[in-house]
Amino acid sequence: MADMKATIKSVCIDLFFKKGYFATSISDIAGGSGIQKASIYYHYASKEDLLFHILKSTMEDLTSALKRGLAAAQGIEQRMRAAVRSHVCFHLERQKENFIANAELRGLTVEHYRSIVNKRDEYESIFQDLIHQGTEEGVFADVDVKILSYAILTLCTAGATWYNPNGRLTVDEIADIYENFIISGLKQGRFECPDGC
Repeated sequence: MADMKATIKSVCIDLFFKKGYFATSISDIAGGSGIQKASIYYHYASKEDLLFHILKSTMEDLTSALKRGLAAAQGIEQRMRAAVRSHVCFHLERQKENFIANAELRGLTVEHYRSIVNKRDEYESIFQDLIHQGTEEGVFADVDVKILSYAILTLCTAGATWYNPNGRLTVDEIADIYENFIISGLKQGRFECPDGC
């Protein structure tokens, strides 16, 4: 039973990535899973429930990966490097799920949407805490922590939209580029606003 539930979820990930959530039917999912339409509902309450489970598990795995990376790093610069690398690698290695997570939020019910957004807020707060610590210690330039955290996460997340597993660079090589670019910006970037903002 657990195997079929995992199969259905895997089929959904492929279909939602290729066709989009709204263009994918229960018939498509059942056909890809090799079962009858009615059997889907034994495992998941609805197509929306499937989407929610994909987004929830992706967000939980993303957060776990980040925490593992941070646990192995010492000092604020190394911890920020680990955070950026974790985020980039996760989005490239699980490209389909992350693409869905960023493209199909509108398919969720209000309750499920709030649940995912709360998980995202918790994840973002980890990056914000790292940036704040770096500025407090004088390692990073004094910046608007919240806005810069959004900029970093948006930049790192975008890889899921363009990454080609058969491209010229490996995941680690791409992560190196992101890591060095972001750390360089955090250490040197001082944003001058016209008229003093």
